[in-house]
Amino acid sequence: MTYEIEVNKQRFDAAPRPGQCLRTYLRERGWFGVKKGCDAGDCGACTVHVDGEPVHSCLYPAVRAEGRSVTTVEGLASPEGELHPVQRKFLEAQGFQCGFCTAGFLMTTAALEAERGTDHDDGKLADLPRAFKGNLCRCTGYRAVKDAVHGTRHTELPGAGQAVGTNLGAPAGPQVVTGTARYTFDIDVPGLLHMKLLRSPHPHARIVAVDTAEALQVPGVRAVFTHEDAPDVLYSSARHEHPTEDPDDTRVLDDVVRYVGQRVAAVVADSEQAAEEGCRRIEVTYEQLAHVVAPEEAMRPGAPRLHGDKGDGARIARAENNVAGEVHGEIGDVGTGFAEADVVYEETFRTQRVQHASLETHGCVAYFEDKEDGTGERLTVRSSTQTPFLTRRALCALYGLPEDEVRVVAGRVGGGFGSKQEMLTEDIVTLAALQLRRPVKLEYTRPEQFYGATTRHPFTITVKLGARSDGTLTALQMRVVANTGAYGNHGPAVMFHSVGESFAVYRAPHKKVDAYSVYTNCVPAGAFRGYGLGQVTFALESAMDEVARRLDLDPLLLRERNIIRAGEPMAGPTGEEEDLHIASYGLDQCLSVVRRAVAEDTSRAPEGWLVGQGTALAMIATGPPGGHYADATVSLLADGTYDIAVGTAEFGNGTTTVHKQITAGALNTTPDRLTVRQSDTDVVRHDTGAFGSAGTVVAGKAVLLAATSLAERLRTFAARYTGVPRHQCVLGREAFDCAGRVVTLKELHEAAHAQGARSELTADGHWGGSPRSVAFNAQWFKVAVDPDTGEMRILRSVHAADAGKVMNPMQCRGQVEGGVAQALGATLFENVRVDERGEVTTAAFRRYRLPQYADVPPTEVHFMETRDAIGPLGAKSMSESPFNPVAPAFANALRDATGHRFTELPLTRDRVWLALNESASATQHPEHSS
Repeated sequence: MTYEIEVNKQRFDAAPRPGQCLRTYLRERGWFGVKKGCDAGDCGACTVHVDGEPVHSCLYPAVRAEGRSVTTVEGLASPEGELHPVQRKFLEAQGFQCGFCTAGFLMTTAALEAERGTDHDDGKLADLPRAFKGNLCRCTGYRAVKDAVHGTRHTELPGAGQAVGTNLGAPAGPQVVTGTARYTFDIDVPGLLHMKLLRSPHPHARIVAVDTAEALQVPGVRAVFTHEDAPDVLYSSARHEHPTEDPDDTRVLDDVVRYVGQRVAAVVADSEQAAEEGCRRIEVTYEQLAHVVAPEEAMRPGAPRLHGDKGDGARIARAENNVAGEVHGEIGDVGTGFAEADVVYEETFRTQRVQHASLETHGCVAYFEDKEDGTGERLTVRSSTQTPFLTRRALCALYGLPEDEVRVVAGRVGGGFGSKQEMLTEDIVTLAALQLRRPVKLEYTRPEQFYGATTRHPFTITVKLGARSDGTLTALQMRVVANTGAYGNHGPAVMFHSVGESFAVYRAPHKKVDAYSVYTNCVPAGAFRGYGLGQVTFALESAMDEVARRLDLDPLLLRERNIIRAGEPMAGPTGEEEDLHIASYGLDQCLSVVRRAVAEDTSRAPEGWLVGQGTALAMIATGPPGGHYADATVSLLADGTYDIAVGTAEFGNGTTTVHKQITAGALNTTPDRLTVRQSDTDVVRHDTGAFGSAGTVVAGKAVLLAATSLAERLRTFAARYTGVPRHQCVLGREAFDCAGRVVTLKELHEAAHAQGARSELTADGHWGGSPRSVAFNAQWFKVAVDPDTGEMRILRSVHAADAGKVMNPMQCRGQVEGGVAQALGATLFENVRVDERGEVTTAAFRRYRLPQYADVPPTEVHFMETRDAIGPLGAKSMSESPFNPVAPAFANALRDATGHRFTELPLTRDRVWLALNESASATQHPEHSS
């Protein structure tokens, strides 16, 4: 067939493959701004213009574009490089975080702007919930997108040494809005092979035989890998600085499958289509085994044992009872505490599975590069990961490779939220690459993200609280059961963390915790924003509200009387953590913000609706226990600018921006004179990774130490070079002023080279993540509920955050808003459902309800006036913690409005309606109630 298409003013005549969608056709021709988020028309990340009309290119057949003009995000700017007005507005408003969805929002907005004032203008720009019903963003909470559309500028250009505390824009912003930021798969690798995975149809089974003969006959199939080809080595997919935090219960390919969706075999072929066909041709003989999906049943004697074959070296707490990990601790005597109480409240709360839903799915590309010294090749793995260094360490251990033979690099990462603190694809892709000596790619589909990646841990929490009549707590007891799924990646650590800060934030003389992380034949859980605290906080803060009601006390007053105070020790279930301190205290300020919001509120509900308000608070450590390490190097370059080398990854968390701000302050320069190299094992010695809210307080501390050290070295060398006393040498934006003599940094660099003093041009910084401080958050909602339908509306949302010195208010506000939005999704409708076999039944965005633009109300964000004694320049972390108090604050507002205590998430409209209906029925027919 003859075929011609115009893409961004360029002509192409290569015909698409039969059935090929426009998205893959465009990406194969280098237009990487067109993203894959769902391949189902649900997320909008692939939006392009066809003859000026916005379309989801993942659904649009490429053959239909024949003879048409297609514009991608790369084609919006003028040929001279001038940004399109919409691109400029998104850049100035910082209307993005990870940026993976941004092209879709830009293309949608640009099309609507082009229609403005024409016969086709249907008013969508005045109705953004309708305009963006086909676009999803997991990071921002949408307020930043609204500001971008409306042309509200937030970014600032700070003066020399003045960057900290300003709204510096993201360094990659221009690339994000022009579609030139390079995410994991935005590269062209010659000779690339494609991998697809055959997955288990059974929840628990032994593989008896695998016949790959028919698969190998498929044209284009290069290899099929089964458990017989993989190393018989146990490890964990979880990535931690200390691997002993997780049980070693996983193999690359196992001869026992433990959940529906576990990988059984890998097919590598010239195309994805051939690899998929190869998977269909594999014949597997299974011996089905008994399975269990409920944690309480899994712990009972006689339950199917998932990992009974593992020895003591696997570090499983009690494999015979399916207990991956457990913690038990008591302070005082809770029996005595409850006997002293005037009110005792006890209830069981349940939280559900939640998908991270980062728009860039898991995946990696492995290929070989020549060594710099010309002695052969080494393996490079380009991955969508939060932990490049830990992943390299794991790959080397798994395949017996020296670390200098493997490089792991992350491009810009399209969202993580903890999900990419795992090694889910790199291990199997490395196996294939090493065997075939060819580049190999594996990119998860959206359904695979649901049944082949990880979820948030479902929890069951029984809370018992005792208090005196004045509101003083006498005892706190919790029993926590976390469902870790088929494997223990992050299971014990999440369970332990869940009862840490939540246990310590309230003072009570008597406390007790029993917590279990339990194996079941379900999709594995993993790291998720909050790392277990959100689940337990939902239960504890709901219980605090009920105690206040039983005592007829203001719930805020009850909290104020019992919260931990500055200078007091923080005791967890196993005692005090020696390196954890309250190095700054803003929790009292957080609660004062809530009090003011309540006092000044004038919001109104629709007539006849039920109205309520609710508060919750949370505390979180500003880094994980046991050490979280970061190395950084800051160098003066030959042109008089600086280079920052740091290992942590950028996925919308904003660490790159903060690292520039810190360095600009220490070197008294402007951010435009700084470049950042990051998330690459070639760049620095080591970095534990971008998790545990460590990007600012750990990696940022290392950057500060390096930059401060470099400033001192340069001052010393400038004094020696000029013969001027050191204290008279003042470092400026691009030069030293040495008692009136101006020495440019370029000249200084040349002088250092001439004198053999190159070591004076670079400095290193290291931080080990200890000691640690704590951050505080409080959330308040006012809600309205329609008693006839169960519809809920948020009338006001107020969030108070104690982030210490706020390095970038615009960016930090975005982190809070995004955390609240994500938490609202988990509170109101998100739910990874599994059936009686543990099989995921919600493996698509249209069956798994993510918050859309119309679902997320504005949140008023307030930052407390504190300065931390540990964090860099007084900063604390603020990426995970905003999530944690949202669900209980909403549940408490709902309780206030309806009189019903909801104990299970999500708080869906149908559950609310049923509860209201039952209450109304019991009121009308009291003889039938009990």
